[in-house]
Amino acid sequence: MEYCLDLETLLKVPFVDPNLGFDISPDGSQVVFSWNQTGRWDIYTLELKRKSSPCKITHGKRAKFAPHWSPNGQLLAYVLDLDGSENYDIYVYHPDSGDHRNLTPDTPDAILPLFDWSPDSQQIAFCSDRGGCFDTYVMPSVGGEAQQVLGIPYPDYKVVWSPDGRYLAVASEGKAQDSWIHIVPLDGGDPYPISLDSDPISAKDPCWSPDSRYLAFSSDLQGKFEIGVYDFTNGSISWLTDGAGEKEHPDWSEDGFLTYVVSYGPKTELVLMDINSRTTDSHQIEPGVIFTPKFTPSNDQIIFVFDNPRHPDDLWVFSRADAKFQQLTCSLPTEVDQNLFIMPEEVWYPSLDGAKVPALIYRPHQRDNLPPAVIYVHGGPNWLTQVTWDPLVQHMVSRGWVVLAPNYRGSTGYGREWMNANRFDLGGVDTADVVAGTDLLGGEGIADPTKIAITGRSWGGYLTMTCLTQFPEKWVAGAAVVPFLNWFTSHENSREDLQHWDRENFGDPVANKDLWYERSPFFFLDQIQSPVQLICGDNDVRCPASESKQAYNTLINLGKESEYHLYRGEGHFFLKIENQIKSKVQVAEFLAKYLE
Repeated sequence: MEYCLDLETLLKVPFVDPNLGFDISPDGSQVVFSWNQTGRWDIYTLELKRKSSPCKITHGKRAKFAPHWSPNGQLLAYVLDLDGSENYDIYVYHPDSGDHRNLTPDTPDAILPLFDWSPDSQQIAFCSDRGGCFDTYVMPSVGGEAQQVLGIPYPDYKVVWSPDGRYLAVASEGKAQDSWIHIVPLDGGDPYPISLDSDPISAKDPCWSPDSRYLAFSSDLQGKFEIGVYDFTNGSISWLTDGAGEKEHPDWSEDGFLTYVVSYGPKTELVLMDINSRTTDSHQIEPGVIFTPKFTPSNDQIIFVFDNPRHPDDLWVFSRADAKFQQLTCSLPTEVDQNLFIMPEEVWYPSLDGAKVPALIYRPHQRDNLPPAVIYVHGGPNWLTQVTWDPLVQHMVSRGWVVLAPNYRGSTGYGREWMNANRFDLGGVDTADVVAGTDLLGGEGIADPTKIAITGRSWGGYLTMTCLTQFPEKWVAGAAVVPFLNWFTSHENSREDLQHWDRENFGDPVANKDLWYERSPFFFLDQIQSPVQLICGDNDVRCPASESKQAYNTLINLGKESEYHLYRGEGHFFLKIENQIKSKVQVAEFLAKYLE
């Protein structure tokens, strides 16, 4: 090989958290965000109107996310994860005094990070499972007793307060893989869902108009995600978008415009829409992924997170005046050569039943012989592999390996039908879609068919194990990171919202016992023919570590070659940089033993 990107160096490159959001101060002077610039997740502020370096305002070893300014600009709330267990506490920071106060100390319940302030800054709404189900609560912004304001038999996960203070919009997990939005009147009226013909519709990403008369949302009711608007004056729904692409994450400006993200499979663009005329302008930095755009209070700029294989996640700003982009944070060190990073190619290939499967393929520089390959399986399953920053992929490609990342049935980004195509067939058609990638690699002369490995994390770890057990002859090795392997024990030991998803998408464990057994790799470990690596975190509430431990013990008893690595003090998402580095180096070196 001509070069090999050092994995540890790449994993030390910081990035802005793209998932739990950033915020802009009410006066428009600052943006606040979560960044692991020192190797720990802390909250930073950045002045927008003058050149300055980000300022870290939190300290300590715990991970802090989801910063959110109070509407009066005097306080800043965020969530803190103690040990990766996702039992967040809500903290409030007082900029004047520098004090940080825990509003939810010693609470055994899980509090979710997508909370919101009341417009008068006196209360905070949040979702918690303290009553046995994830419901919505409101508490004083100084802490104290919380009052339940929504209790439905579906898990709530996000709450947004209307600007006039009269309503909450609450996003919940509904039927199948749908999200629902309930409107909660705070004057004592009954909550109700956004619905058509009395049935809740698929709706997520709630966003209030500045005057509180309308609620924008994204919905795949019509087959793919479009932006809809609920009118509070008459209860009607209108649709702002149509055409190609999935439209998500709307944000509403004071001057009658909407911004949102449109995705075309693994690539996204930023869109600006004049709501009155419905005219749109699309903008792109380069192929990659844009996360959660927000207007500044002056409405003249849009701030968002962007990444691609050449750019780690950073804050960017789009100027409406000249339609130009500017990078606000710079996570990639100047000494790292961006030209060494490989951009992927989007391909489609036939699954075992002939269905066309979209995928990204990363090809190494030219080699004399057929290279080895890794099939890289994303988690979710309702998620997708995009044109994004991924140090492990870049390292593997730089070693001369082909990397194929399939967006199997169950993935988002390709419409409602594709996302629901593995419902009640989990571990079936999605496994077939992943396995069929070996036929593309070997049959098309892209890679050596005798040297194909597989790896994935979370649901990708589960599919790694279904592929190893159902199609054992295909693989030289497999590395499963934070997987689950036994549907029965994983369901029993998971959180209530995860159990809800299981029941909605795989049925009842008693009524569907045979299917649950058939799709549990744990019961078929004797079929495995290649070495297996299992990596897990002992505080994982999504894929309990006991799953990997039981599988490892069984594999050893069967005389199979296997590795097991348990990370203490980590959950489903490893928060400590040293553990992120160590675990991914372990994956790369394990696969290298059988590919090189």
